Amino acid sequence: QVHMVESGGGSVQSGGSLRLSCKVSGLTFEDYAMGWFRQAPGKEREAVSCIRWAGDETTYADSVKGRFTISRDNPENTLYLQMDSLNPEDTGMYFCAAFQLSYCSKLWIRRSAYSSWGQGTQVTVSS
Repeated sequence: QVHMVESGGGSVQSGGSLRLSCKVSGLTFEDYAMGWFRQAPGKEREAVSCIRWAGDETTYADSVKGRFTISRDNPENTLYLQMDSLNPEDTGMYFCAAFQLSYCSKLWIRRSAYSSWGQGTQVTVSS
């Protein structure tokens, strides 16, 4: 059974930083590209970032490019999202998920392309 546990969320002011973690068990972590999604209240869940199985290729939504950094530690089965220069539009529940391939194809933005999801961690940014 696959388990993904996100942590590291919290409340920060605009301009602040947070580092999210996602601990994964129940699957061969290095077989999969991994992604982060977020969902603001009343909005659709949207793709934030994706990282290839080896950690050497990453992709980002335009809204977070240059501010967020995705990374992974395969021996520790852990995915990370470093979030800097946060603004109120970044507020939402953040989820990690396992992509259907070992690399981030153009489908990385589609929720349906991910097979396993965590329960999420809340990020709140105040102005």
